[in-house]
Amino acid sequence: MTVQPTVPIGGDAPDVASVVAPDVRPAKVIEMEDVSISFGGIHAVDHASLDLYHGEVVALLGHNGAGKSTLIKILSGAYRRDGGTIRVRGQEARIDNPRDAKAYGIETIYQSLALADNVDTAANLYLGRELRTWFGTLDDAAMESHAREVMGRLNPRFQRFKEPVKALSGGQRQSVAIARAILFDAKILIMDEPTAALGPQETAGVAELIKQLKRDGISIFLISHDIEDVFELADRVAVMKNGQMVGDAPVHAVTRDEVLGMIILGKCPPGATRGPGAID
Repeated sequence: MTVQPTVPIGGDAPDVASVVAPDVRPAKVIEMEDVSISFGGIHAVDHASLDLYHGEVVALLGHNGAGKSTLIKILSGAYRRDGGTIRVRGQEARIDNPRDAKAYGIETIYQSLALADNVDTAANLYLGRELRTWFGTLDDAAMESHAREVMGRLNPRFQRFKEPVKALSGGQRQSVAIARAILFDAKILIMDEPTAALGPQETAGVAELIKQLKRDGISIFLISHDIEDVFELADRVAVMKNGQMVGDAPVHAVTRDEVLGMIILGKCPPGATRGPGAID
């Protein structure tokens, strides 16, 4: 039975969209709560909390030593946290090493890209997870076919499948690293300075890749020092200083100068949600 909204006698009908299509925010895919880690008595990350929604790009910012890379390495399994909770899709997660993170669909693309320079694209995509024939030999044809399929979705102009990756441009190498991350159905990506050391044209190409990933429903933590990239690509910014969260905000709610103020001074603007690291 269909229930019709009640219309008062002599009154106007309610807005149908507000009745049948309530605003529903995408589900959280990552929740980090009160995460901490210390090295030799130094609190590298001090009770930091951060979340990520489905299909969202969150830019994590801060000066060198602010704790952003350490927090992300905890999520990626490179470091084991001293305290705090991590939930993945609502379920508490134990992430003690990179293998655990991969099992939860979390892949990391480091600034160095960690590619094998002397082999081609397909070999890099399947490095350590090679396909084999019934005879136990490498199935090069199948790996190249799958490589072409995933690269075709990411970067249709890419055609240099037979060349070693050391011969590729910086933007093409970034495409290979992203393709390797999503080949095995990663739903959450951590991208560390993806446009560092790239020229303007290649930076634009990587930006298009990130937008495509977002359209595909992949959630991304983006570490970047480039404010222009952040405002172009991110839905939300989160800033750390001295191991603590200064605050986070939708990009449309803050200005570039306010974000710089969060990074340099630790001042949380009116449009941001205040964190424990913010100063008055």
